Parts: sequence; structure tokens; C-alpha cells
Amino acid sequence: MRLLLYNIRYAVGGGASMHMPLPGAGYVLGNQNVLPEITSFIKSVDPDIVGLVEVDTGSIRSRMVNQAEKIASDLGMNSSYETKYGEKSINKLLPIVRKQGNAFLAASRVHGKKFHYFDTGIKRLIIEIEMEHYAIFLVHLSLKYRHRHLQLRTLYDLIAVTEKPVIVTGDFNTFWGENEIYLFMKAAGLKSANVDSLPTYPSRSARKELDFILYQDGITVNHFEVPQVRHSDHLPLICDFNVGTK
Repeated sequence: MRLLLYNIRYAVGGGASMHMPLPGAGYVLGNQNVLPEITSFIKSVDPDIVGLVEVDTGSIRSRMVNQAEKIASDLGMNSSYETKYGEKSINKLLPIVRKQGNAFLAASRVHGKKFHYFDTGIKRLIIEIEMEHYAIFLVHLSLKYRHRHLQLRTLYDLIAVTEKPVIVTGDFNTFWGENEIYLFMKAAGLKSANVDSLPTYPSRSARKELDFILYQDGITVNHFEVPQVRHSDHLPLICDFNVGTK
């Protein structure tokens, strides 16, 4: 099985174009050339499962295109997505922002999906999909250190009641890398596929390890890489794994 994790930054691209004609203008205006490039890259990787962080689900920025559905359709995959704010969040009322979410794309049959929400932080969504022999969680943790650790406690509780081997992946916003989630990983019986702690952010000159693919016993990682692809401000992660056997 091949898992691809990618924070695609709403397919607005990066570099100088993000700040024309004003700083940060790209977040509002978008860049219609980037999504096809991201889709082409994902297709070249040929993944079985794709975890996408920072997906536009159909705002004026994306010209009302749901990026998760568009990529899934182009790749012949199924999609599961949701906006990343709780139902009572003020962000659910704001233009563009209310369409910002995360998504799973899967080529194989999904046996179940659930949307959970953290009790704290702005970005609260946890997507859980259940496959035949394992479960996988996708998260985008808070920028605030205290909120991240409260979120990790909730995530631990969800993992603890999951009967199948678990993979946890996403943008953890860990500015101190794996050291920041060491105790969480030990408590949940998780190991990082990124054994060399390769940095993933910013893509133009990566220095920080913000993005993770973590896995429990019962899952064997055969290959891991961080491609130097700069369609976003984050680098993607690729992980090949088996469940149960090598």
C-alpha cells in the first residue's frame, strides 16, 4: 500500500506569485494553474490513499471547484472531506474560510468513515477512515502549543479504542519536530515513518518537520521519502507499507 500525505495550501502555489499585487493576495485570488500540477504529481506517485491538508472545497478562490472531488475524479478515486472547523465556529460563516478543509482520497474500498472534532483550537477536524485491516486518522493541529497538546490527548483517546492497527498522519505544526510529540507517540504505541526526521517546511528550503506519518505495530513500513516538489509551501510525504506481513 502507498500513502501520500500533502498539505496543498489550497492550491494557491507559493513564491512571489502569492504576494501579487498585495502581500498574501494569493490566498484570496487563488492560482488556477496549480491544481492541475498537484493532480499530475499525485498521479505520478500512484498512491492507494491520499491525505490532503488545506483543501478548498468550493470557494470563490477555487472558482467554486471542490479540489478534493476534482482530484479524486481525475484520479479515479473516492473522496471523504469536510471543513476543518467545528459546527459552532465563527469560521463557518466567513467567505472562503468556511470552505477550507481536509480530505482523504482512496482507491480501495473504505469500510467506514467518521468525522471527529477536537474540543480546542481553531482547526478541529479529525477524519477517520477504516480500511479492511487498519484505520487511518488525518489531522491538522493547532498553531498554539498548548492547544496542540490538548488535541493530542483527544487523539490518543480515539486511537486507544480503535481495534485495528492505526496510522496517524497530517500537519502537526510541531515547530520542535518529533521531540514535541515524543510522549504522545510512546503512549499510543506509534513510530514515525520518517526515521531520519527529514524536514517538510518550507518547501523552498525545508528546515522544520511539521508533517508526519505515524504507525502502530501490525504495520510494516517498506519505503519512505520526502519528494522535493514545490507546488505548495509544504513538501509531500510518501510511505509504502504492509499490514500484518512484510
